[in-house]
Amino acid sequence: MLTTPTLSSSTIARLRAIAVPSTSYRTVPFGVEGLDARLVGRGLRAGALHEVAARSCSLMDDAAATLFLAGIAAREAAGTGAPVLWTSCRCDLYAPGLAQAGLRSADVIHAQPRDDQQLLAVVEDAIRDGTPAVIAEASRVSMVATRRLQLVAAEADIPVLLMRRRRSRDADPLGEPSAAWTRWRIGVAPSERLPVAGVGRARWSVELARQRGGEAFSLVLEACDETGRLAVPAAPRRRTAEAVGTARGAAA
Repeated sequence: MLTTPTLSSSTIARLRAIAVPSTSYRTVPFGVEGLDARLVGRGLRAGALHEVAARSCSLMDDAAATLFLAGIAAREAAGTGAPVLWTSCRCDLYAPGLAQAGLRSADVIHAQPRDDQQLLAVVEDAIRDGTPAVIAEASRVSMVATRRLQLVAAEADIPVLLMRRRRSRDADPLGEPSAAWTRWRIGVAPSERLPVAGVGRARWSVELARQRGGEAFSLVLEACDETGRLAVPAAPRRRTAEAVGTARGAAA
């Protein structure tokens, strides 16, 4: 005779918290109305796993995705007054670049484990120790591992930001199943044209591929400034092509 296994009340409560979206949790807003208004709870859920991937295998898209994470971590570090943990098996973080996105060297503790398995163990330990925010870069993360990260993040009320690295050139990291609360694709977009020769503030293509209890969407936003803030691009300036050409000629 088969018997139905019983679950403890605490296990049932944790499963309900994962399965049923709620807006009663703490959020980490971006501070951009056009972005926050599209997110359930008007911001990233603090106690949750959020995944980010570069839109393509290009170095520019990879840098944009990295700085997108840095901006979120910078705002959380500023709000808590404590450093965040950035863990990666690679040693290619560029401190001046992170600082331009608002994440100062003093606000980052860097860990470099041997492999993805050890990296996930470091992340779980950091969450349980009360680290205010955790960023992890990994290429091999199973569905079971993302469920564990989502559970511990929810229990600790800590945002866990996971950058999914490409396992091959053409493979989409977000094509693999995951228990993440949100999943993002970030890439570069053409910057604003200036009336003189030069490059304007960088812009990113920000795509929310999935969010629990909400809809997917995509926006073009100006990249993080030195405080970690994104911005909505200003309305295009009206000017004649002749005036632009004159300004460029004078600048040259």
